[in-house]
Amino acid sequence: MRPRLFVAVAVVMAVAGMVFVGRRTVHAGMSFNGEQASFSGYKVLEPIRHGSLTVFPVVAPKSYDTGEFLTLDEGLRSGDVVVTEYGNVRGLLRRHVTPAMQHDGAEVNRLVLVNNSKRPLLLLAGEIVAGGKQDRVIGKDRIVPAESDPVDLSVFCVEPGRWVASSDRFGTSSATYASGIGAGSGGGSGGTLMAQPSVRGKAMADKDQNQVWAEVRKQEQAMETVEVTAAAPSLNTSTSTTSYARVMENKDVKQAVDEVAKPIERNYKSLIKQLRDRKAVGVVVAVNGRIIWSDVFASTELLEKYWPKLVRSYASEAVITRAKGGEASLAQAEAFLADMDGHRETIESEPGIYRHTEINGDGFKAFALTSLLPKTGFDLHVAKMAE
Repeated sequence: MRPRLFVAVAVVMAVAGMVFVGRRTVHAGMSFNGEQASFSGYKVLEPIRHGSLTVFPVVAPKSYDTGEFLTLDEGLRSGDVVVTEYGNVRGLLRRHVTPAMQHDGAEVNRLVLVNNSKRPLLLLAGEIVAGGKQDRVIGKDRIVPAESDPVDLSVFCVEPGRWVASSDRFGTSSATYASGIGAGSGGGSGGTLMAQPSVRGKAMADKDQNQVWAEVRKQEQAMETVEVTAAAPSLNTSTSTTSYARVMENKDVKQAVDEVAKPIERNYKSLIKQLRDRKAVGVVVAVNGRIIWSDVFASTELLEKYWPKLVRSYASEAVITRAKGGEASLAQAEAFLADMDGHRETIESEPGIYRHTEINGDGFKAFALTSLLPKTGFDLHVAKMAE
């Protein structure tokens, strides 16, 4: 076993906790901060293909108990989670704390979230909340503790043409669940939309509002001109809206995405049940023969909760990607998941709650959210994107 290369280049104190930037070479199977690297030991299975979209199921050597974690969809539907514009914090405070935020101080890249649930809340980068003055996409994975005071969220706008409040608070989008696709374990007919990988990646990796806006416009334009099957020969998207969520809610766009998503969603949902004993926890995703993404969770339960909107985000990417390619192989998927050989690593930690790790490697970026809550200490979610 080779020793890890580690050279610290900066240490910065941040409001959320300690932010650490360093350099490290991470090797699959090596010790990682004194623990076995959580991204080693996964097994990639034979793919499920439909059209230009391919997903490779991922099974894990171990599954963790994630039942205490609340998802954003569950929290918004129950009313236990409140999301509002930065500046609307008064009246939401649980404890007697003097707020630094003032009313009417809305900002494009800031939202406030309160978790009134007795369960910790899991937020995933790429989840879109609709409402307020603009729809926003969450910029990074994080955990919000149970019964929290207002938390300042780092977000990016995905609706560049509006700055007028449609509602005081944020809710769910019907685009998440089209007809024929299940609503996950929470039931119901709505949930937050998951941005497709190209948009999600801009928020997670570039962390730049202009880059996110540019990608949203690009994908909206692609949705307006995409070719669909004879069953839906043309799209009739409205150019009058700049809302990414509303474009995705268009019935013709839904139909185009459904055609790709439904077979994958159903086949993998069935496969998850078959593979429950083998601990199916994620997927590696390819579009037109190119590996583009992977999402891996700490448990089959978490994967099942996020699967309906994840598969639609992958399908949306496949619908608008016109480049033709071959078929991604099992060996390519295995190599993509196994390669965590990074030359730079950034860690942000909120002590006792979570650690967020970003790994920059050759041709990829990876993001790991580790729970630091009592009786946890494991990675809740690991996402990896090809560059």
